[in-house]
Amino acid sequence: MTTLYLVRHGETVDNARQIMQGQTQGELNENGIRQAEEVSREWASKPLDAIIASDLKRSIDTAKIIAEPHQLEVLTTPLLRERDWGSFTGRYIPELKGEVWPDDIETLENLLSRAGEFIAYVKETFPGKKVLAVGHGIINKAVQAVYYGKSMSEIQRMTNAEVRILEL
Repeated sequence: MTTLYLVRHGETVDNARQIMQGQTQGELNENGIRQAEEVSREWASKPLDAIIASDLKRSIDTAKIIAEPHQLEVLTTPLLRERDWGSFTGRYIPELKGEVWPDDIETLENLLSRAGEFIAYVKETFPGKKVLAVGHGIINKAVQAVYYGKSMSEIQRMTNAEVRILEL
């Protein structure tokens, strides 16, 4: 059985400003770096066989901090990218309430499909291993929705640098 430790990246400048980041690179703020360092300390003595991150900077930076004591290379995959928020990207989140969603937002169907592909990738590539994967709030929610066979709304939102464990 493969164990997946699913992590949300540390807090970013845009998280703190309530800006919709989507698939922008993002930059960890001081708090986000501290959060990643805390996870790194907590997980330093736990066995990990692989560390994967979304190919977006905020996840890669978080994963590199966590990977340091394990001396593992951080692998990246676009499957773990955050949802593409289209023309909502870069907008102030509280202002989006009640707005009609534009057609350029990644569909829920595509998001859940990517989540399923990510789970399959981990199972096939790392059978029986312990894998820590750093993703984003919405894609991590989608991974869990697929894993548990639930709707996205039934999955509790992950906080920055939170870790959840899935046995694949």
